[in-house]
Amino acid sequence: MQLGDARTGKLAENIAAFGRALRRAGVPVDSARIALAQTAAMVVGVDRKDDLAAALECVFVGQAQDRTVFAQMFEAFFRNPELAHKLLAQMLPQAQESAKETVPRRARVQEALRAVATAKNRPPAKDDEVELDAAMSASQATRLHHADFQSLNASEFRLVEQLARSIPFALPHIQGRRTQAGPVGHRLDWARAMRDAARQGGELVRLPHLQRRQQPLPLLILIDVSGSMERYARLMMAFLHQSTRQVPRSVYAFGTELTDLSGPFRMADTDDMLLAVSEKIADFAGGTRLGLSLAQLRTHHQRQLTGRRTVVLLISDGLDTGSTTDLSNELSWLKRHSRQLLWLNPLLRFDGYAPIASGAQVLHRYADGMVAIHNMARLQDLAHAIIRLMKT
Repeated sequence: MQLGDARTGKLAENIAAFGRALRRAGVPVDSARIALAQTAAMVVGVDRKDDLAAALECVFVGQAQDRTVFAQMFEAFFRNPELAHKLLAQMLPQAQESAKETVPRRARVQEALRAVATAKNRPPAKDDEVELDAAMSASQATRLHHADFQSLNASEFRLVEQLARSIPFALPHIQGRRTQAGPVGHRLDWARAMRDAARQGGELVRLPHLQRRQQPLPLLILIDVSGSMERYARLMMAFLHQSTRQVPRSVYAFGTELTDLSGPFRMADTDDMLLAVSEKIADFAGGTRLGLSLAQLRTHHQRQLTGRRTVVLLISDGLDTGSTTDLSNELSWLKRHSRQLLWLNPLLRFDGYAPIASGAQVLHRYADGMVAIHNMARLQDLAHAIIRLMKT
């Protein structure tokens, strides 16, 4: 075995620990990737820190939104300034913390690093000792039920994301244009009456009626994927992907531009949908220019609005950086071509919230109502809140 082989010694252990920490932070990492990362480290060597970082990023990162998590985790793990001389002997867990953070760590990175430190100080478990994970207690379930999505750690966020997929979302139905046979109706079915009379020797025993079919309201879902909405956007996508499966829907993400997500939302599996969405959205965790995005919707996707029956769910915190005049014009057009414009705003979690930002003021002026979406309890009450707004 050659000196510095990444498959043995302290380097191999630290790369495995690094992979496990990424997994705790929500990055999909399995044993095959950890083994491949050890091989990649052996190929590129440890002479240059940036080369090692690039090699490990190619192995561990498969989604655009995980690049920031990887960079922060790598910086926390591999802090030794003399990496070429000391990396094999002293890496990661024993490395000293830098005096000052240049970029604030994300919550999922901090949670994963705390888990690593706890595991390091924990005494080794006995071989014949098996620990079982008990189900959540009532207090834990209640806390997660009312906890703000932004305050969840990586493991709690993943659990809440799974639970959000099973929340029902029963929207009201309306009378469609097509008709069907029924015991009562607004007009007689003369064609069926003549057929029944022919079978009865010319006698008309009963009068068949036609009634209008009930159909769900079509939805236009606009999801803000800017940096301040990162967690809420992912959870709302997982929630709406399952709960609106039987509803006619068009889904778009907007940040600095508009992205059509109707294709990924047709996938059966939610995890596959989220993966496809992350690959398709180019401006994820960027800024917000709702006016420009609505202009693209009006220009290229106007037919997605079905007359004045469509209910628009606009999921955003209203922190728009574009022109308020353009935003006002586009929202005016959208309101004229839809049944209801509902603003799903996570900032309603704050008591006494008022739309102070210029973009939020414009959006508040045109929206038919605002609904909070910052925790599980609000998601479960979302359908009832929308029905109440639509009745007013």
